[in-house]
Amino acid sequence: MILDLPLILETRRNHALEHATIHMLSHKHPGKRMAGHSNPTGFFLLGDLTTEQIWESAKEAHTRLNSGESGLAVHPGCGTNMATTALLAGTFAWMPLRGTKSTLWRLMLIPFALLFALAGYQLSKPLGPWLQKYVTTEADLGNMQIVDIVPVRQGVHRVITK
Repeated sequence: MILDLPLILETRRNHALEHATIHMLSHKHPGKRMAGHSNPTGFFLLGDLTTEQIWESAKEAHTRLNSGESGLAVHPGCGTNMATTALLAGTFAWMPLRGTKSTLWRLMLIPFALLFALAGYQLSKPLGPWLQKYVTTEADLGNMQIVDIVPVRQGVHRVITK
C-alpha cells in the first residue's frame, strides 16, 4: 500500500509523534501557541518553548503512543482538518455554480452555493480527524527513536528521529 512506502510511512509516524508531543506540551503549558511540520526525518516544532520542555514532552508522547494511546496522533489544529474543510466547502460551493455563463444566474444561485458550502463544511468535521487517523498519521511508531532535538533559531526546534 502507498501509505506504507518508506518515506511516506516515516512522515506519517513523525506526524503522529508531532501531534502527541503538541498534546503533551499543551497540557503542561496551557495557552502557549505552537505548531509543527513533519517530514521523513522528524519534525519542526514552532513555539516559545525550551529544548528541555520539548525533550520531556516528546519522550512522554513517544512512550504513550508505543503504549497504545493512538488517539494522541489526532489533533484538532492539524492542517489536515483545515485542508479538508477548505476543499469540501469550496468544492461544494462551486457545484451549483459550475457551467453557469450568465451573471444573473450566478447571482440567483449564490444562496444555493452557500447552502452547499455549509454542507461541505459539516461533512469535513468528521472527515478531517478520520483522514488524520487513517491517512496522514501512523500511531504505530514501530522502532522509531528520537535522536536529537536541536534549536534552529528563536522559537523553532528540529526534532530528529530515525
